[in-house]
Amino acid sequence: AGSFIRTNVLGTHTLLEAARTSGLEKFVQIGTDEVYGSASQGSFAESDSLNPSSPYSASKASADLLAHAYFTTYGLPVSITRSSNNFGPYQYPEKLIPFFILRAMRGEKLPVYGSGLNVRDWLYVRDNCAAIDLVLQKGRPGEIYNIGAGNELTNLDITKKILSHMKKPDSLIEHVTDRLGHDFRYSIDSSKIRGLGWKPERSFEDALRHTVDWYMKNEGWWSGLL
Repeated sequence: AGSFIRTNVLGTHTLLEAARTSGLEKFVQIGTDEVYGSASQGSFAESDSLNPSSPYSASKASADLLAHAYFTTYGLPVSITRSSNNFGPYQYPEKLIPFFILRAMRGEKLPVYGSGLNVRDWLYVRDNCAAIDLVLQKGRPGEIYNIGAGNELTNLDITKKILSHMKKPDSLIEHVTDRLGHDFRYSIDSSKIRGLGWKPERSFEDALRHTVDWYMKNEGWWSGLL
């Protein structure tokens, strides 16, 4: 957990101090929907309480609170984004979608945690970048903006979609012991950012096909990372 604390808490503090002393015109803190914790029903709004479950999400919640404190105390023009699970080309291979693509390419088992029924909202990375840029341009200081595409799918659904696109059998799926502090469902209400004029440009199915094809065609990029 120490690396999360150093990066997300101490690192954010370093950036906030640099911004405060340099007269920066806008500071956008990039957060995550994980800070809200698991949603048994409904979707979290920006005004909901934070309830992080893991050291990572706790460090991200700390970073958000610290950034907002700099707005309140020093008047630093901070806006905060909280995005759902990103995916797309150039994502580091340890993450679920590229990890499963590369294992399927080699005919290896795809380790699915627990039942595989944990739910995440999947957001194509370029759509997320567009939303962050919109917050940079039009977001109000002191405000928080949830960014989600409404693509809530179980990990098992994602796994099967990857295998189907690659024409690989479901028999490659292997259920393994669930990880510690594994939240069951993340879900956020993104109506606030949509009110600024943002919406996802790419459908989930199209973005996933594009991502799978990219990894299959760009072994030269990811092979040295494994």
